[in-house]
Amino acid sequence: MLIREATADDWPRIWPFWHRIVAAGETYTWDPDTPEDIARGLWTAPPKRVYVAEDGTGAVVGSAYVTPNYGGPAAGIANAGFMVDPEHGGRGIGRALAEHVLAAAKAGGYRGMVFNAVVETNPAVALWTSLGFTVLGTVPDAFEHPRHGRVGLHVMYRAL
Repeated sequence: MLIREATADDWPRIWPFWHRIVAAGETYTWDPDTPEDIARGLWTAPPKRVYVAEDGTGAVVGSAYVTPNYGGPAAGIANAGFMVDPEHGGRGIGRALAEHVLAAAKAGGYRGMVFNAVVETNPAVALWTSLGFTVLGTVPDAFEHPRHGRVGLHVMYRAL
């Protein structure tokens, strides 16, 4: 698998799984009906640094971004987003993207990374915990999950 910085030409290969994941309404707080032009901005607008994971055939099977979570004197704390095409899940793509983004964030001078709204039922919580993130707190009943009803949103953090 190759992980590289995304180019503008990658968006048409990201959009199908971005749309599928967000439309499912289970893991992201974005509107499930987000149109493509808005989605592109949410995922790729500067100052985000966007990456894609390609399989051996050159297909884009996942994407991630890193961006400052705050501005000004707190700009040393990063935020990130991750998506793996559901058709390619369970193959370590999410972990590889996470390790890549953590290394890129550290190399870029960030001191830590925070996730502001991790749906507590998201299977990725186990991945983040295994990579050293801790749950700082949970906003109870903050997310209307289509299968589980109201669930909490974790705030997770890891020093870099």
